[in-house]
Amino acid sequence: MEIRQLRYFVSVAEHLNFTEAAKQLFVAQPAVSQQIASLEKAIGLKLFLRDKHSVQLTPAGRVFLNDAIEMLNRSDEAVKRARKAAMGEVGQLSIGFLNAPVKNFLPVLVKEFRRKYTHIQIGLNHYQTGQIAEKLRNAEVDIAFTMSFRPQDIAEWQHKTLFSQPYCVFMNQDHPLASKDHISIYDLVEEPFVMLERKESPQGYDHLFTLLANHGFLPNIAIQAERIETVLMFVEAGLGIAVLPRHLQVYANHTLRYLEIEEWDHTVDIIVAWKLANTNPSIPLFLDELDSIIIGNKCCL
Repeated sequence: MEIRQLRYFVSVAEHLNFTEAAKQLFVAQPAVSQQIASLEKAIGLKLFLRDKHSVQLTPAGRVFLNDAIEMLNRSDEAVKRARKAAMGEVGQLSIGFLNAPVKNFLPVLVKEFRRKYTHIQIGLNHYQTGQIAEKLRNAEVDIAFTMSFRPQDIAEWQHKTLFSQPYCVFMNQDHPLASKDHISIYDLVEEPFVMLERKESPQGYDHLFTLLANHGFLPNIAIQAERIETVLMFVEAGLGIAVLPRHLQVYANHTLRYLEIEEWDHTVDIIVAWKLANTNPSIPLFLDELDSIIIGNKCCL
């Protein structure tokens, strides 16, 4: 039994006329008769009673008609879903992100994308910097919102820079340097540093060491933490200062100050990245929506 035979059968059943069915199907009338005969032979039942003057459905034909229509509808829907899947409009998309850089735009982006593409399931996963690079490398996420410290670190990815953030010095409001409007990097030579453990962000850790070494000193590390929120809590407790990208101010409360560094023009790029070898067709749809959100000023970066 073929889909074509079902279509021919439904058309004849609707018209009760082989000639009219042939016109609707844009085929010759003998072709319709042949396909109906083949269908009846395949299922072992007469579907039509016909003579020179009329065509009628048999009782079996009437029952079969409903099922045939349902099968055709399912077939059409399957083809539509397959085409949408090929275009990326049906499927799954896994997104990994650093929380602080995306707070102002990711909720709006996901909401608009889900409204437009209702058949794409989105998975959202919050990671640390080191984790997110590994997840993307292992194809455990399709798209990542993260920080870029050196372009060569992401040679296997395709990426787009969304915005850049300067480094700031975070300190307790009672710190002797907190009253300044800006701070010199050389004010920090003797200061105790609170840092995120290297394993949590190898790129960020090494990058900061390199920047400080270029100014003639290495950080005097007083304490390290596994999470950035803990780093800022230790700073709030007066255990040291931290040099971090400015967007991390979203974690700071009123007892912390963050000051830009006078001599530095160093910044951290916030990027959206995806693996070059990833063929998920939903990726370009999501990136197009990201561009639309940003260009349309529907959110603030």
